[in-house]
Amino acid sequence: MRADGTVLKKDGDILGGEIVMGTDGTPTGYLKEQAGTYARSFLDNESLFSLDIASDILPKIEQQLLSEGYTMYVDGWGNYYYNTNFYQAAQQLDNAGGMHFVLGLSYEIESWMNIDEALAKAADAKKFASTRVKPNWIKLFMDGTVETGTGFVDPLYPDGHQGLPNWSEEQLTDMTRVANENGVTMHIHAMGNKGVTRIINAFINGGKDEMRNTLVHVRNIDEADYKRMADHNIYVTSGVLWHFAEDGLVEHMREHGIVPAGQEDKSYPMKSYFENGIIATTHSDYPATSGSPDDPFGIMEIAVTGMFTGAIGKPYWTEELVTREQAITAMTINIAKQMFIEDERGSIKTGKYADFLLVTKDVLSCPENEIHEAKPAATYFEGKKVFSM
Repeated sequence: MRADGTVLKKDGDILGGEIVMGTDGTPTGYLKEQAGTYARSFLDNESLFSLDIASDILPKIEQQLLSEGYTMYVDGWGNYYYNTNFYQAAQQLDNAGGMHFVLGLSYEIESWMNIDEALAKAADAKKFASTRVKPNWIKLFMDGTVETGTGFVDPLYPDGHQGLPNWSEEQLTDMTRVANENGVTMHIHAMGNKGVTRIINAFINGGKDEMRNTLVHVRNIDEADYKRMADHNIYVTSGVLWHFAEDGLVEHMREHGIVPAGQEDKSYPMKSYFENGIIATTHSDYPATSGSPDDPFGIMEIAVTGMFTGAIGKPYWTEELVTREQAITAMTINIAKQMFIEDERGSIKTGKYADFLLVTKDVLSCPENEIHEAKPAATYFEGKKVFSM
C-alpha cells in the first residue's frame, strides 16, 4: 500500500490471486494463490538472495545432491522471482571447475507480472548457460492443490465451487509460442484435470513438439489427454510420493466432499505414462511432503510399492504403480531427455560421460520394502569420484 494507506491491489485485481479484505476495507493478511508471490515481489530480492549468498549455497547444494546420488537436477525454484543471482553463481562455479552435477534452471513467471517483460527476462537468462548449467525453462503454476479445494477440475467440487486458474488458455498458448521460439521450454505445475487439458491445448497450439514442453506434478489427467501428450512429445515429471493414504482417508474425503466425486481413491498417475509412450520423470516434492524421502531409492520404493517406510496406511490407486526398471528409467535416461542431454548422459554407453553410482544394495533384486535402504557408496561424475561414504 501507499504511504497514505491506499491499497494498491485488492479483491480480484491480481490475476490468479487475491489480497483478502476485511469488512472495514483493510487487508486481513490472508493472501490467496498468486497474491502471496505478488506481495513478496516488493521485497529487496537482491539483498535477500545476493550473489555472495548464492555462491556460498551452491557447493552445499551440490554436496547434498551428490550424497543422495543425483548427478542431474532441474531446480524449479532457482530465480526467486526477479533474481538471477543463482544463475550467475552457478555459471561462475562451473567455469571455475567446481560444478560436479548438471543443473537445470527454470525462470518462474507469475500471472500478475508484465508477461512480455518476464518472457524477455526468461530468454535473456540463457546467457548464464555453461557446460553444466542449463537455464532452459520457464516455470508456471496453473492452479492450486486438489485436496485443498483449489484445483481447476472437472467435475466441480461437491459444493459446486471451482479452483482458481492462474492462466487463460490464450495466455498459455501465446507464452508457449514466444518461449519455444526463443529456445525456452515450458515447465507448468498443474493439479486439476481441467487445468491439464488447458495446458496441453496451449502446448499443441502454440508450441513446438521438439521443445519437450513439460507438465509438472499432475494429479489428474483425462484419458484422452494421454494420447495427445504422446503425439506431441509432451513430457511430465510426476510426484510419486502421493500414492499412500492413512486408513480411512478415502472415506473421509468422500464423506466431506474434499475432492470431486470419483477422485477420492485416485492420486498421481505414473504407470499410464509408460503405457502411453510418454517420457516421465520423478520429483520428490520435498520438503512440501514433510518426513518423506528426498533420495532416489526412497522415491523408487514408493513408486514401486505405493508406500514409504513408517507410514501408517495403505497404497491406493495401485494400478498406477510401476516396475523397478520403470522407476530407474524415470530417474536416469528420462531425466537426461528432459534436460536435452540424453546423447551425453543418463545411460551407460560408449561416448557418454561416466556418471554412475556404486550402491550398497541391489535395488533390482532385494525385497521391495528394502529398496529405501540403498545408499550411494560412491558417486562418480564424468569419471571422477565426487562423493563417498
